[in-house]
Amino acid sequence: MLHPVVTILLGPALLWQGRRVRKQTPRLPEAPGKREGVSGQGPSLRLLILGDSAAAGVGVARQSIALSGQLTQLLADTYTVAWKLHAKSGLTVHQVYQSLTELPKEAYDVVVVSAGVNDVTANTKNAQWLRAISQLIESLQQQYQVRLILFTAIPPMQAFPALPQPLRWYLGGRARLLNRLLLSATDQYKGVELLQVDFPLTRDYMAEDGFHPSARSCQLWAETAASRIEAFFNASDNYKY
Repeated sequence: MLHPVVTILLGPALLWQGRRVRKQTPRLPEAPGKREGVSGQGPSLRLLILGDSAAAGVGVARQSIALSGQLTQLLADTYTVAWKLHAKSGLTVHQVYQSLTELPKEAYDVVVVSAGVNDVTANTKNAQWLRAISQLIESLQQQYQVRLILFTAIPPMQAFPALPQPLRWYLGGRARLLNRLLLSATDQYKGVELLQVDFPLTRDYMAEDGFHPSARSCQLWAETAASRIEAFFNASDNYKY
């Protein structure tokens, strides 16, 4: 109960700080470059990267060093990867779910989802968050026959350099809560996992805006995702392409 009470007491300060951060934080563009392609050799692997500005490569110079480029390059050592990036700045999980209407109904083996930071800043209610997560999972599994969905955990926003206190404390607490709810939701589905990435969030792991991941963070993100994807498909009961 402490967090809601303190939030009410700090409400005006949090609102003022939020507006100030939005005004002062530089707005970085999505990384230019290819958003789909085929690369590598070996068994076929159909990959979709889905989500928000972090997935779209905001904070890095080009897609080849964003999540999409680095993950595809790693997986291409083992698989023939047919990949697609479908991401846009500012999307909440519900908006990511709605954006699926823009995709043709084709099957994917793996979907890596990046979403949640905008739900934290928009103060998405817990029930809305859980409902949107379930809608997204069920749509991906039923309409796109996805075999493995990896939801990237919301990063520790209490360490974001762009955020002042107490806003940093508040958003960090909301991020931790939504991650706990996300874990409980993903545990209810087969082939759905929470991908925990140990981001250091030091300056070299953050983009110049102090809010988005740098190329080094994208490398760590891609390595963590690739390791989990390979482990999943190396398991005997999942080895079917």
